[in-house]
Amino acid sequence: MRIKEDLINKEVLDGGADLIGKVIDVVMDKDTFEVTDLVIKKTGIADQIKAGGENVVPSELVKVIGDKILLKSDDDI
Repeated sequence: MRIKEDLINKEVLDGGADLIGKVIDVVMDKDTFEVTDLVIKKTGIADQIKAGGENVVPSELVKVIGDKILLKSDDDI
């Protein structure tokens, strides 16, 4: 799997299936090469409601990765 190519620019949805942004980078563990965090650039409503910019989301909050990335919750974003 090409992690960067497969994850960068994927849309990210919160637990309520609302679009919150797109993945702009990933953080990987240098020893295990596992993705530990996703860096998300907020877009649309999420950018207007909450402070805009980038958020680092731990991989533990990711529920599903498919055509879009679905998070378990939106409490920490």
